[in-house]
Amino acid sequence: MTELKYVRLHGELVAYQDSGHGPTLVMLHGIGSSSRTWRAVTPQLSERFRVVAPDLLGHGQSAKPRTDYSLGAFAVWLRNFLDELAIPRATIVGHSLGGGIGMQFVHQHPEYCERLSLIASGGLGAEVGLSLRLLASPAAELIAPLIAPKSVVAVGNRLLNRLDSVRPPQMATVETWEAYASLSDRPTRQAFLRTLRSVVDYRGQAVNARSRLDVTHGLPVSLVWGEQDPIIPVAHARAAHDALPGSRLLILPGVGHTPQLEAPAAVADSLEAFVNETAPWTPMATA
Repeated sequence: MTELKYVRLHGELVAYQDSGHGPTLVMLHGIGSSSRTWRAVTPQLSERFRVVAPDLLGHGQSAKPRTDYSLGAFAVWLRNFLDELAIPRATIVGHSLGGGIGMQFVHQHPEYCERLSLIASGGLGAEVGLSLRLLASPAAELIAPLIAPKSVVAVGNRLLNRLDSVRPPQMATVETWEAYASLSDRPTRQAFLRTLRSVVDYRGQAVNARSRLDVTHGLPVSLVWGEQDPIIPVAHARAAHDALPGSRLLILPGVGHTPQLEAPAAVADSLEAFVNETAPWTPMATA
């Protein structure tokens, strides 16, 4: 596991991973997750690329302030983060919420973007899993502490540690548990709910970021999806592929919402081919 590094942006601590050398991949995780979600693909990718994976504000080991967690705010935050690391341009890779942030980032700051890879991405249609719609409801503020009390999380952590010593659970299972367990921490829970409500309500996803790519003609785009995704339906990937001429589409049979953990070799191979076989986008060329 790559060791976390830290930087301060406007006084707020940001944790991130930074490994490898070569063309830069900026990896954006989903809601309730962290840079750990890329742990299965980073070893392969960092052999040929510089892989930079932040813990988004409000997630992981980064600060969790009471602030704006909208897609637009995250896009500005990402620009400031890349400036701090002196990264002028990169291929943006986003999973779930990270994909929505990636599309917003291309819309607001196209000069930073060479390519865009969307993995089980949010922001491409209204449909979303029932659990997220319920958590986006007004009652969630009262229910969430009851769903993940610290006592239950402590017992679950002990059981997971015992299981790990006998037969390590699948990484996707660990990811789901860590997202659930994080809700027992009040600052994390509040940041989670603010982030979720900026993009989801009880009816589903409230933001369709696909329309924001209308000024990005020629931008190389890849879409990677699990065929059995229970959170964001694979139909979103097919519709986006049809709407984005020249985009690449990889659908992984038997895979759910975390392809980077469930089929890491396929995801890493597809990203490697995507970067190697496409030229970096030049926004000026669209004028």
